[in-house]
Amino acid sequence: MRVLGVFRLALGLSALVAACAAAAQPSLVAADLRPHESLDGAWNWSVDPYRDGLAGFHGDAPDLRMRRSGDVIQAEVMAKDPRALYEFDMQRSPVTSLPGSWIGHAAEMRYYQGLVWYQRSFAAQLPKPGTRIFLRFGAADYSADVYLNGKQVGRHSGGFTPFAFDVTKLLRAGRNQITVGVDSARTVDDVPPPVTDWETYGGITRSVTLLAVPETYVDDAWVRLTRDGQIAVTVRLDGPSAANSAVRVAIPALGFTITGTTDGQGRLETRYAAPARLQRWSPDSPRLYDVEVAAGADRLTDRIGFRTIEARGSQLLLNGKPIFLRGISMHEEELGKDPVRAMTPAAARALLTEIKDGLHGNFVRLAHYPHNEVTTRMADEMGLIVWSEIPVYWRVNWSNPATLASARAMLRENIVRDRNRASIGLWSVANETPVNDARNAFLRTLIGDVRALDDSRLVTAALLSSRKDKVMTIDDPLVADLDVMAINTYNGWYSSDPLADVPSFEWRAPAGKPLIFSEFGADALAGYHDGVADPHKFSEEYQAEYYRQTLAMAAKVPFLAGLSPWLLKDFRSPRRQHPIFQQGWNRKGLISETGARKQAFSVLAEEYRRRSAQQR
Repeated sequence: MRVLGVFRLALGLSALVAACAAAAQPSLVAADLRPHESLDGAWNWSVDPYRDGLAGFHGDAPDLRMRRSGDVIQAEVMAKDPRALYEFDMQRSPVTSLPGSWIGHAAEMRYYQGLVWYQRSFAAQLPKPGTRIFLRFGAADYSADVYLNGKQVGRHSGGFTPFAFDVTKLLRAGRNQITVGVDSARTVDDVPPPVTDWETYGGITRSVTLLAVPETYVDDAWVRLTRDGQIAVTVRLDGPSAANSAVRVAIPALGFTITGTTDGQGRLETRYAAPARLQRWSPDSPRLYDVEVAAGADRLTDRIGFRTIEARGSQLLLNGKPIFLRGISMHEEELGKDPVRAMTPAAARALLTEIKDGLHGNFVRLAHYPHNEVTTRMADEMGLIVWSEIPVYWRVNWSNPATLASARAMLRENIVRDRNRASIGLWSVANETPVNDARNAFLRTLIGDVRALDDSRLVTAALLSSRKDKVMTIDDPLVADLDVMAINTYNGWYSSDPLADVPSFEWRAPAGKPLIFSEFGADALAGYHDGVADPHKFSEEYQAEYYRQTLAMAAKVPFLAGLSPWLLKDFRSPRRQHPIFQQGWNRKGLISETGARKQAFSVLAEEYRRRSAQQR
């Protein structure tokens, strides 16, 4: 996640430079609740597989005939000048509706990897004096070059977190033209690297908005409940009057107000005892409060729940009481045969309802990257604890300082966006990464960043274990740095073990920390049945029996504090090409891509119903 260029960092200076560069970017926390003009809807699009719109074939700047970002209407110029030449026409290119990945634009885009240009126009007035206008993207996968009226306003890399640019001085009265070049291609130095186990979904996949704020505005406001029962407030203003400015934070439903004055850097940090009548957020009672932050001419509102989460011994405590996380993992795909990663509130609710009501769950692992803020807000509202992670996944270039800088920036953008979501309980810094010294140093840097950015939540990572006979040992050296151990385990699926043997596996781990089985699962094609005594892999019967035996194994682990099996819904993965059972889909979902429940769904639902009854 890099804005305005690629970081070129010397190893010894990487931490300082990355932190300073990240801090310089606008956060615009709770931007989705600010008044805004939506730029979603119809956009023209055009492929550019050779990236001619970014550079000529000699590597120099593109000439006019290929420059997609030019502030012109190509057909008008060609009509006036017969000698004019353009080898594209953005205004007469095909139209699609955004947000949504380009794999839904046309059949030939299904496996396209590369650069696609988007363009649309909108009418505007000149900004009023004392007003700033930001152009904000919820996400664009993977890198985006953004132009307004022919001028580049910035660049962002990383496909899953928001970014914004101040366009106040580039807006004009009347017609304005936005052009965005989105490139889905990734290199071994990116986060994630090219090889993953999910669909790329290149394109502008989350909402695009224009926001007007006062010249000095609330850029970041974090309001939370501390473990010692106080309401803590961190506010950062941006603008010429940010320093020594009065700030007021109010929770009207509680009659609660905090006031203070920012320091010379525009920051305010303070805390007061929480009101006695504050109702704590929990999965059983997901109480949210309207919170208002006022500074000068700016008013920011958010809906925030208040709760505490901590690890004590081998237990997880929510609001000081033990809780077992009854969850499942989930990729960001809406239900349907042709998902395009257009996660509307209705789409998020449909998926989370399967977890909350169908599975009797209280927990969801949002894998393997930051999901849409629509989903985390819905988790707040519905009462689901969230594991949120960044895609430090598999074969990361651990020794490259620029790769570390990208991961740190992505982590910061994710945490700052969602620190006010009561549902977020765990920040994860990695998934299934090989143990070596460079990796350990890389991940310890990220863990340190999490603790500096948010000391109110827990840090974890999905790790791998070692095996000798039927003894599974959690021996990753990173365990000592984490609050919660998490292990992905697939005995009986990615091993030849008979399912009947799985309950006899023994788990050993360092004492004193809770464990989450962050993944386990087996593929099943919905509707494929093989009910013999020894069912075939990919059958619903095999998947159901895999769950019975793995849950029996889990029941014997005394330090187990949660489960997030792999996973809720079948999801697209180009890796998975079995012509009968997969056809480009990972079939480990408990429901199919269209929502059909498989037999294993009821197996897990019954286990969670039983655990829920015990916890009450």
